[in-house]
Amino acid sequence: MSSRDVILGRVRRAIADVRPDDTPYEQAFARDYLREHGERSVAETVDLLAENLADYRAVVHRTDPGELPYLIMRLLAARGSRYVLVPPGLPPEWMSAADPTRIHDRAVSTAHELDRVESVVTGCAVAIAETGTIVLDGGPDQGRRRITLVPDHHVCVVRVPDQVVSSVPLALGRLDPKRPLTWISGPSATSDIELDRVEGVHGPRTLEVVLVSAGGDERAP
Repeated sequence: MSSRDVILGRVRRAIADVRPDDTPYEQAFARDYLREHGERSVAETVDLLAENLADYRAVVHRTDPGELPYLIMRLLAARGSRYVLVPPGLPPEWMSAADPTRIHDRAVSTAHELDRVESVVTGCAVAIAETGTIVLDGGPDQGRRRITLVPDHHVCVVRVPDQVVSSVPLALGRLDPKRPLTWISGPSATSDIELDRVEGVHGPRTLEVVLVSAGGDERAP
């Protein structure tokens, strides 16, 4: 008998007297909680997102679609990035003004190869104002999870207002739980028992979020 068989046998004995619960999952828990806190205009929602992103030490930029390529060019130039990782579905106009060599993510790329890339530029799936969180779901303009975890500098573009929501419940309603979700609240950071903060341990040391808006003051979705 293997260790696996022993463990599973103990589990079966432990739950032998537990009655089956045929309550549908949707009815098992009350879900009458607030889906967002208060009402905000698009401008107020985006301001809250920017405030909370900055609180997590992300660097926030605001621009419009026409200026976006030049802003990305300046951000990469300021870092001195010679090699930039781009997902396969990144809109080509985003990088149209940038000079660095573009490295495309490939399945055969190793972590060592990715570590030589100075920056990565991606889109996102959704941004949550109340928590200052960016969520990636592996979409074409975001690529695989590892490309946003290994390079030291991440530029993430958020479309306003389409990709901005007020709260986590509203974000969950937009996300597919079967996709590889990465939740990002600021640059990677950790601290030891003495609370000394160290950045760049589990992901990029620098996160720059670009809020791209064509204007308007509709209600945030």
